[in-house]
Amino acid sequence: MSVLVITGTGTDVGKTVVVAALAALAAADGRRVAVLKPAQTGIAPGEPGDLAEVTRLAGNVTTKELRRYPDPLAPATAARRAGQPTVHPSEAAAAASALNETHDLVLVEGAGGLLVRFDDEGTTIADTAWALNAPVLVVAHASLGTLNTTALTAEALLRRGLESVGVVIGRWPADPDLAARCNLQDLPEVAGAPLLGVLPDGAAALARPDFLDLARSSLSPWFGGTFDPEKFAAPHAC
Repeated sequence: MSVLVITGTGTDVGKTVVVAALAALAAADGRRVAVLKPAQTGIAPGEPGDLAEVTRLAGNVTTKELRRYPDPLAPATAARRAGQPTVHPSEAAAAASALNETHDLVLVEGAGGLLVRFDDEGTTIADTAWALNAPVLVVAHASLGTLNTTALTAEALLRRGLESVGVVIGRWPADPDLAARCNLQDLPEVAGAPLLGVLPDGAAALARPDFLDLARSSLSPWFGGTFDPEKFAAPHAC
């Protein structure tokens, strides 16, 4: 795998922190890492966006942003309101392919959920993944309702012929309730893919060395970490 697309089941699920954790692990293992953000919304020109958060946490990785829109809306809507061009999947795929020529790993971060519209034709980050023939990692939240949004995301990936490598919980609560504990067992089933990591809520507040240690313990060996889903779930029995 040299290109991986990361999508959320919705907004505010911890997707950017997961991207930073993936980048931090790969960079620490000596890999050349690039992170592509096709569309950044809700951030004014000159303000730090998701990619600034990634470099703050992961260190020296290449980043590239294709479009930025000030309104915190879906990219297609935000572009229309700003009177700016939209991002087409072919442009995002071309940017990712160019980065892939000089990097060992390219992480492509979507905006919100899988089917958030990027342009008026209704294209999405799923179309970018299809154009790249790239696998997709799903970031989900832990609380009540996540099984439905994760199942819908998995079904959409399947219908589009896209490979889902697994699911990561992006914001595990410090005091998980019954739903969160049960979701540790149920999420892989509804996702049709393994649980590949759990990052605690508030991980972005850590300093870079501590964040790297956390990333290693919170992500699967598939990404260079040590996370064991059965071991993690044991003290959180449902």
